Amino acid sequence: MTDFINHFHFLRPEWLALIPGLLVLEWLLQKGQRTADSFDQIIDSSLLAALRVQGTRTRWFTPASAIALLFGLLTLMLAGPSWRQQPSPLAENTAPLVMILDVSESMSSTDIEPSRFSRGIQKMHDLIDLTPDRPIAILAFAGSAHTVIPLTNDHEILKSFLTALRVGIVPRRGKYPEYALASVNRVLIGNPNRANVLLVTDGLGADSLELTTSWCRQQPHLLSVFGIGTADPAGSDVPLDREALTTLADRCNGSYVEITVDTRDVEKVARGLRDSYRILDNDALPWVDGGYALLFPAMVLALLWFRRGWTRLWVWPMFLLVLALPSEGLAQVRQDRQITQPESALSSPTATSDSWLTTAIDGFVGLWLTPDQYGRLLLELGHYQKAAGIFDDPGWQGVAHYYGADFARAALLFTRIDSPAALFNEANAKAHQRDYVGARKTYDAVLAVYPSLANARTNRELMQHIIEEANRLSESQTPEAGVGSEEIDPGTDPQSSEGATELALDEQQLIQYSAEDILASPELANLWMQNVQPDPSNFLRNKFSAQYQERGVSEQ
Repeated sequence: MTDFINHFHFLRPEWLALIPGLLVLEWLLQKGQRTADSFDQIIDSSLLAALRVQGTRTRWFTPASAIALLFGLLTLMLAGPSWRQQPSPLAENTAPLVMILDVSESMSSTDIEPSRFSRGIQKMHDLIDLTPDRPIAILAFAGSAHTVIPLTNDHEILKSFLTALRVGIVPRRGKYPEYALASVNRVLIGNPNRANVLLVTDGLGADSLELTTSWCRQQPHLLSVFGIGTADPAGSDVPLDREALTTLADRCNGSYVEITVDTRDVEKVARGLRDSYRILDNDALPWVDGGYALLFPAMVLALLWFRRGWTRLWVWPMFLLVLALPSEGLAQVRQDRQITQPESALSSPTATSDSWLTTAIDGFVGLWLTPDQYGRLLLELGHYQKAAGIFDDPGWQGVAHYYGADFARAALLFTRIDSPAALFNEANAKAHQRDYVGARKTYDAVLAVYPSLANARTNRELMQHIIEEANRLSESQTPEAGVGSEEIDPGTDPQSSEGATELALDEQQLIQYSAEDILASPELANLWMQNVQPDPSNFLRNKFSAQYQERGVSEQ
């Protein structure tokens, strides 16, 4: 009850302003009816009361009281009483997954094509795709254990670093998965949920079974084993140690899954993972309109209009007001629908031009609505491309293109309006198309007119941060082999032609570009992206070597 009182409010309180005017109108109508009674002028009031059929009896349920009650219900419906928000449709799986990958020499065996390691990487990619909302960390081990990437929900980064791993990337040879257990504890610090630990390997070390079993008994986490390889000695110098891996999974109350040629193995691993879902609360969720519950008693009262003497002429405009019910309360829902749902066939220019039914509907609606009104209706329904073609106003055309993710065209249309709001929309459109420099300049123009506009200042600071990060990354890039460098790949013959010599001399004069130059020019941006090192294998190798020199075989 306390929550109800604290959160009760009206979504559209302006409709409550109708109450005084309509009450005055009803009083005037009742007064007019009493004045129009001709018997009052010729018969005494006391005698007239005795002559009337109803006599002196009074009833509480009369046309006037019924209309007043109906009026109150309709007004409350229009005002939109609300006391709770819509429940969040989103849930996040907070049970983390830590994948421990074996990068020892035996994983290069080709008993499974192309190799055990390559197939293990492929299966881990598939598992990441099957768990899109789960935080995942990746560890690597051989003779030492290292954290490749800590817990993250950015699965694209996970795949990038996973692809960069190689057999023998750690500085020490061996096969000791127990060294990775300290890294598991480290990446799970501060996580209140019981985690899933997946060991991807083809065997264990001499003491791995006992040490890992002891760790499992002390931890609440679920350890499962993914066996990579075949147990046939003829297929590999080091067969899959199936018995030891199965025993380890049983002792840790996990499951043992062996690699298959299809996706059944990965699907079995995904089904065996623990789940811990958390509802994502969002203060921006729309409030539930509680006025719809009043519709049914209002409909019952409306049925009395068919009786003679129960009609009030002024009530009819209320239906027009109901039809004109504003839609601000559903704005968030429509925005979410635009993001998550694809455009319908109605929004396709080809479909609308070829459909005679759509043409007929457009012609009929055009008899009653202006192009801007019709465009606004289409915009609310989510048909952004069609709405952009219907609007006459360039501002609304820009809004339609903006919602339809055509940011370049939206930015051009916003330039046709000379107002700070249009400038702000133009800056947002430029930011979405990654024209960060242009967006920053436009935000500056907005702030020059309205320096206290918080949204523009926040967005401007974000653009500045992106540009500064790009500047730092550009300054840190060094010439690589084959791209403006004099270094020659050892696996190729030296280039001794005159053209190659002249090219090397010219490329010694390095030109430093700023982020403004890079982001403002598509050609420079493409060249800059080509110069960014796409393979982090060397970085990981150097990182693991430094960690081994600093703290040894484990992160304990």
